[in-house]
Amino acid sequence: MTTAFHRRRLAYWGAAAAALVLTGGAIAVAEQASATGTSASGASAAGSSSSGTSSSGASSTGKVLWKPNTTVGPTSFASVQCATGNFSVVTSGKGKVWQAYQAAGQERCEALGPVLTDGQTFYVGWSSKVAIDDSNDRYIFQLKCDPSTGTANHPIEIDATDGRVRLQEWDTKHVAHPIWTAPIANNQWHSYALKIHLGRTDGTIDLWYDGKKQTFSTGSGTFTGTTYDGSSDYLKWGSYHPSSGAAYNTFTSPTMATTLQLATAGS
Repeated sequence: MTTAFHRRRLAYWGAAAAALVLTGGAIAVAEQASATGTSASGASAAGSSSSGTSSSGASSTGKVLWKPNTTVGPTSFASVQCATGNFSVVTSGKGKVWQAYQAAGQERCEALGPVLTDGQTFYVGWSSKVAIDDSNDRYIFQLKCDPSTGTANHPIEIDATDGRVRLQEWDTKHVAHPIWTAPIANNQWHSYALKIHLGRTDGTIDLWYDGKKQTFSTGSGTFTGTTYDGSSDYLKWGSYHPSSGAAYNTFTSPTMATTLQLATAGS
């Protein structure tokens, strides 16, 4: 990553520092009430989501930690890595959603979520549909390391083609371990939810796909391995991998929360 990109991230988090809540040594970025309000359960009212940080996402059963706001637009993400105008809010059968358009020949169109802390445990949920014009795979979700080199780079990633979706864990030597796959097709909605415990060698992953708990290729419903590396990790959604064809990833606002119920409420 460039020095300028690091400066932009530092500026973003410097401005948000007053809103960060430290809980048990982990950064908990709480949901800010949207223009239409927040329900008693801590989930945003239908058709809206939050853009910042406060304690309004708390409830007796859990707390929403972070959720971007389609009303606010792309600035509710920490940063967007995309050609100008290619990451936007569109209307779908699921209401206002995000759309990442990776034009042919471009490397990526991705939006960044919050910075994470080693040892943190959280759930994150969203729904997505892809439209990929070639046979190459695209990363549609990444848990990304900083720096990229000398680390696992992206300890967890979900990649898709027009035919299958796959979850891979990358270890500290940047070796991929495919641990789950399922068939998909272009322009079909599917829901994803992950429970992630962050750790360099003792991290864990659980996956729910279309509302059902998944079993990994190891035979277990929980995978243990690398889920954190480097000096700073964060989340990304969109479309990544240089390819000759274009690709779209259309997705609902990802919700990061302390419970599965809250993380999947909007997906």
